[in-house]
Amino acid sequence: MRLHREGTPTLLLVTAIVCFGLFALLKWPVLPAFLSIILCFVLVAVLLIVVWFFRVPSRSLPKDDLAIYAPCDGKVVVIEEVLEPEYFKDKRRQVSIFMSPLNVHINYHPIGGTTTYYKYHPGKYLVAWHPKSSTENERSTVVNRHPKFGEVLFRQIAGALARRICTYASEGKPATQGAEFGFIKFGSRVDLFLPLDAVVGVTIGQTVVGAETVIARFKH
Repeated sequence: MRLHREGTPTLLLVTAIVCFGLFALLKWPVLPAFLSIILCFVLVAVLLIVVWFFRVPSRSLPKDDLAIYAPCDGKVVVIEEVLEPEYFKDKRRQVSIFMSPLNVHINYHPIGGTTTYYKYHPGKYLVAWHPKSSTENERSTVVNRHPKFGEVLFRQIAGALARRICTYASEGKPATQGAEFGFIKFGSRVDLFLPLDAVVGVTIGQTVVGAETVIARFKH
């Protein structure tokens, strides 16, 4: 299993803490044996969870110009028509995906084309499912322009646990559908803002897989 480069500092820190904790429990047994054994298992479990969090899955995306793919793993929590105030400043179809700490946290370009807009916003750390998290939390906004079907906006949003958003997209650079454009650490949300005539193919509560599940399709 390959691990994501964003996990290197966290993994080194957690590994050091776990190793020191195991060494201390075995070298200086001040607790009853059964408590020491339980704590050893807890420390190892924490390390395994962190390793699992930074896993990089192997995914093969079929090219489909009409498809708008999921930008991340998670559960669909919002599908509604809204006014998008930052870039489009008009009505769009919003689809929001909540990422739990156990999901893969890599973010993928939902469409191909060119990145026409990127902006980072500092902000709060409300829980990711809070209605105001999309406009008040720390977030990064990216817009890709498809050469035929127009623009799609997608926004990485920090949550109560997610305190670092990594975005690799930049304005004027090519965007490859299904390629990695960012990473969010420890639980978060990604919003998609689609044209109103895009045909949404997911439902509230549905579990989606980044770069595999088709969220919507452009109209011909």
